[in-house]
Amino acid sequence: MKTTSHGDGRRGMGRASVTLEIIPVHGLPEVRPGDDLIGLLLDSLARSHERLTAGDVIVIAQKVVSKSEGRLVRLADVVPSERARTMADESGKDPRQLEVVLSETKQILRWERGVLICETRHGFVCANAGVDRSNAGAPDTVVLLPLNPDASAARLRAEIASRAQVPVAVIITDTFGRAWREGHTNVAIGIAGLPALKRYVGQRDPEGYELRVTEIAVADEIAAAAELVMGKLDRCPVAIVRGLTFDESAETAQEYVRPAARDMFR
Repeated sequence: MKTTSHGDGRRGMGRASVTLEIIPVHGLPEVRPGDDLIGLLLDSLARSHERLTAGDVIVIAQKVVSKSEGRLVRLADVVPSERARTMADESGKDPRQLEVVLSETKQILRWERGVLICETRHGFVCANAGVDRSNAGAPDTVVLLPLNPDASAARLRAEIASRAQVPVAVIITDTFGRAWREGHTNVAIGIAGLPALKRYVGQRDPEGYELRVTEIAVADEIAAAAELVMGKLDRCPVAIVRGLTFDESAETAQEYVRPAARDMFR
């Protein structure tokens, strides 16, 4: 998939034509706890005669990262608490899965009409604390978010640099809903090697108006674009985004966590 856009490819003054290529990486097997995720990725690339190049952004679905890190829970092993059982009675949901959600939740923000919006230990606000039963790789199993998605992204990036001898950036993604809008989109929950935000504050538009609050969620936009070739049911958990120009950055996905004091919806 290729797309051409017009923007400030020099990250400052001027306009440049930028062609982006989004390459799906097919052929990864079902990932199990302890699997060498980067080894599986590099093997899949070799079989498809694809090579990583400097400046590529590797977009990886959270599910395969979590699976490789053993972030799986068998529901048969879960004993639901009284609170989980009460919530299950109210909603018709599985009390064992609700118990897992509660264990991953820092704070429940909404529990209404069977919808559970949580703040995770990472600070993310999302449904069910990111606990998901789909694409778990086994029946009656749920997948949890990585303990530290930014650290996971940094580790995967370092492994690629060491083993493929190519400097890349890495984004770990998950699918979130959005306030004000229907539908879901991929967002970045772990970032390594590229900026999370492109800040326009203090810059002026062509008419001289000074921008005061505009910050573009660059890593989120890359994550959403990559989902177009990854899909939810296509067993394609990795994509390469090629053609972006960016400065290496130490920013992480924590840049996206809005403090509660500034959150008008809490």
